[in-house]
Amino acid sequence: MKTLARSSRHFLWACTVVSVPILAIAQPSASKSASVSASPDWTLSPDGATVHDLRAGLAWPRCVEGMQWTGKTCTGKPLLLDRAEATALAASRWKAEGIAWRLPRAAELQRLVDKTENPPGLNTRFFPAAPDLWYWSSTANVSGLRAANPYNYNTIRQDREGDSAGQMALLNGWAVSLSTGEARGDVARGSKLPVRLVRPLELR
Repeated sequence: MKTLARSSRHFLWACTVVSVPILAIAQPSASKSASVSASPDWTLSPDGATVHDLRAGLAWPRCVEGMQWTGKTCTGKPLLLDRAEATALAASRWKAEGIAWRLPRAAELQRLVDKTENPPGLNTRFFPAAPDLWYWSSTANVSGLRAANPYNYNTIRQDREGDSAGQMALLNGWAVSLSTGEARGDVARGSKLPVRLVRPLELR
């Protein structure tokens, strides 16, 4: 009986010793859910008015077009523009300010979505009071031209499909939902959506 009791004590002691490293290994997995705000790729400008994406080399205003940064949050009413108006706004700001403002590409907008959050969405520490809507991007789906036998049936069919795709590209544009990160290329260009411009990051 003494031998059995001693063996039991050794078994319990071994389980206790082994269980500690298991807990130590499992715990860091929770840290993987850290938000974008904890990433070194994302920082704020000294004046707090822009968010810097160091990896992509981009600077994002804290507020969408039409809203103003107060030093603590974004106030005002967002501009809702169609695709042509959004493009024109970027061009006019570039001309007026001498800064290369532009519409972001769809993939660039998708980087703003913090998928570690539940539910996913914009990090409100960086982008407060943002409209929970779709946003215009500059991405376009235009098929490239190709040379081929004009009398081949498959070529005629493909050309017709290409023409249809080109016509759709003229009517529709790409937009991104900043609540989910989903991108769609079938958004009518006349749709009124908020705009978040971007410019190259210039660190001094």
